Amino acid sequence: MSDTTRQSTSIQCEPLSEEEVQLTNAYWRAANYLSVGQIYLLDNPMLKEALTLEHVKPRLLGHWGTTPGLNFIYVHLNRVIKRDDLSMIYLAGPGHGGPGLVANTYLEGTYSEFYPNISQDAEGMKKLFRQFSFPGGIPSHVAPETPGSIHEGGELGYVLSHAFGAVLDNPDLIAACVVGDGEAETGPLATAWHSNKFLNPVSDGVVLPILHLNGYKIANPAVLSRISHDELEKLFIGYGYKPYFVEGSEPEAMHQKMAATMETVVAEIKTIQQEARVHVSRVRPRWPMIVLRSPKGWTGPKEVDGKKAEDYWRSHQVPFGNLATQPGHLLLLEQWLKSYKPGELFDDNGALRKELAELAPEGERRMGANPHANGGALLKDLIMPDYRNYALDVTHPGQSTDEATRAMGKLLRDVMKLNAKAKNFRVFGPDETASNRLGALFEVTNRAWQAETLPEDEYLATDGRVMEILSEHTCQGWLEGYLLTGRHGLFSCYEAFIHIIDSMFNQHAKWLKVTSKEIPWRRPIASLNYLLTSHVWRQDHNGFSHQDPGFIDHVVNKKADVIRVYLPPDANTLLCVSDKCLRSKNLVNVIVAGKQPQLQWLSMDAAIKHCSVGIGIWEWASNDRGGEPDVLMACAGDVPTLEILAAVDLLRQHLPELKVRVINVVDLMTLQPQSEHPHGLPDKDFDALFPANTPVIFAYHGYPWLIHRLTYRRLCHHHLHVRGYKEEGTTTTPFDMAVLNDLDRFHLVEDVIDQLPKLGADAAYIKQLMRDKLIEHKNYIVQYGEDMAEIRDWKWSPR
Repeated sequence: MSDTTRQSTSIQCEPLSEEEVQLTNAYWRAANYLSVGQIYLLDNPMLKEALTLEHVKPRLLGHWGTTPGLNFIYVHLNRVIKRDDLSMIYLAGPGHGGPGLVANTYLEGTYSEFYPNISQDAEGMKKLFRQFSFPGGIPSHVAPETPGSIHEGGELGYVLSHAFGAVLDNPDLIAACVVGDGEAETGPLATAWHSNKFLNPVSDGVVLPILHLNGYKIANPAVLSRISHDELEKLFIGYGYKPYFVEGSEPEAMHQKMAATMETVVAEIKTIQQEARVHVSRVRPRWPMIVLRSPKGWTGPKEVDGKKAEDYWRSHQVPFGNLATQPGHLLLLEQWLKSYKPGELFDDNGALRKELAELAPEGERRMGANPHANGGALLKDLIMPDYRNYALDVTHPGQSTDEATRAMGKLLRDVMKLNAKAKNFRVFGPDETASNRLGALFEVTNRAWQAETLPEDEYLATDGRVMEILSEHTCQGWLEGYLLTGRHGLFSCYEAFIHIIDSMFNQHAKWLKVTSKEIPWRRPIASLNYLLTSHVWRQDHNGFSHQDPGFIDHVVNKKADVIRVYLPPDANTLLCVSDKCLRSKNLVNVIVAGKQPQLQWLSMDAAIKHCSVGIGIWEWASNDRGGEPDVLMACAGDVPTLEILAAVDLLRQHLPELKVRVINVVDLMTLQPQSEHPHGLPDKDFDALFPANTPVIFAYHGYPWLIHRLTYRRLCHHHLHVRGYKEEGTTTTPFDMAVLNDLDRFHLVEDVIDQLPKLGADAAYIKQLMRDKLIEHKNYIVQYGEDMAEIRDWKWSPR
């Protein structure tokens, strides 16, 4: 690529006057000073006296290397916000950039508004420094405690998808998204660049990606910083962006370059929006982005102990420590802090000088005060249809067959329709909406799509509200950004592959835990709702690779105040649960429901009563009324429910005198004591359902040890025998999947016999019959490739 071509993406004009350069640089120095102070200082915030060890924290924690670049970006975003009256939020992707974002929100005044004890004076500055990475203080990254944040940044890879999710249906919002060069190496981030193919310039806002290349990760060069300019430029042109480069290290020149580039990209953004919104352009825009190449640890010590620090990986965290044992380091710190000339930045009381404070935007235009970054403040409840209108007609339990998620799809269709004007509901998933039987959504909307289309394409539109990309990471990130800025959504996914976003779920659950209990100014947001279908027990053509129910185990590790897990056994219970989840706030709701045709058990009236408690006796399937049960047959999940009821049917045929109680669990967390989870059943109620000395045969959807873990404090636990998935699977028939894992009706009957020695001699004959049935089953499927008719056609028969 020629130099002439390269110049086209590096703006050369100088829009700032000499005074503006000096003021901009002074504001940046103030942010850098506050950032270094947070990492190092306990006292003497204005350096009014010589620095001593007593002024320095005993444990030095934090990350300096990325911080000056984040501060540099912030001051220039402030300038264009104020110049053009923009609504903008700031997402800091580089890990542990907390000092910079805390410093900038403090300088603009929002930090003190949220935390009045951190005042804008010397005493407040001292508290600001002391609290950072200090017991009882705040974390080192851009945590929920940081005003203006919707992205924590402790874990890398998600900032770009969060940014795109934030601007969906927010046409006036710009999400300035700083991508660290280390973060740019992650898989989730690499895929998220393609989000520009889903952004509608008419109805959505804008993401301004800023790739910050400072050369190094913790101890290694960053890949994108070590490829040629041409290759890097072509990479982002290939992604569909128009990259602008701001490169250098000399502050005055860099301020001019960044100011000119910011003005250019904002003008381009406005032009793109005008073309789309006024002139109705159908051409997918090539959105601008910025590549900022600056030194790591910019403005910090050039060398420490004779070794390179600035512009090298050694500045990644704390550039130097050991101040007690190396007195030269204390002097180096003092020189570093004084290099920012704090006396020129703050008055004698420690307040930012007036001419600098005026550089920040005002009110909600400050990025720390933008209401989109406190999404609960903007949240409006969904307009919900009456879920009872979608009920399946279940006159008799276990007689009719239907697809549960198809009924849910009709409910979601009308949720989408009723909220079309508000534009605050979307459904997300990796190319599985139709596969998961939610296709009714396409009666009222399409898939969002900005890339090329062909005449034969179906359900693709620029204004579609179903978000599909074959990246669970990107779907999760979009949805999180959408929720955190005040909207509602649902993520539909194959059960086995939701594990791909395990770590993203972790971070969101932690965010909710902190915001819901510890940060009162954070308003509640809509819950993160998962529908996990195509589940472990029905992978007829996919087999072992698609069989894993372990996401539930992962979820229940999080705080009880945040997580809920539902296993509706049929369509009507699924409708009840879906309505509850879509109305909830500040939760992660996991719904596991099959999409295949299955027997329906409860009328809507019965489903409402059952789901209102989350656990209960199915009296129509039990025969212990008026006496103590001999055995409890419990189940959680649609296939386990089927097999438990089929086993009960066999017991009634062969042991008609046996007293059996059937208990179904919809809300998995009812199994825990109330002291452990808000939905936990009180001990006296649980003991009434599960008498302490009665054997319990429990058929569970997932890994069986989770049931033991949830119930280990219950009195019945010593008599609890759980069947579930034990990592046996293949491409086989539906019933054979249950057989492979000993969850089938025949094994369950054997379990009952093994737990009841009082059954006597007849038990041996029944047990042998069950073994014979298992042999018969195996021979049949090998010969015919399908389950036996007595399995396929089985229905519940009242006796």
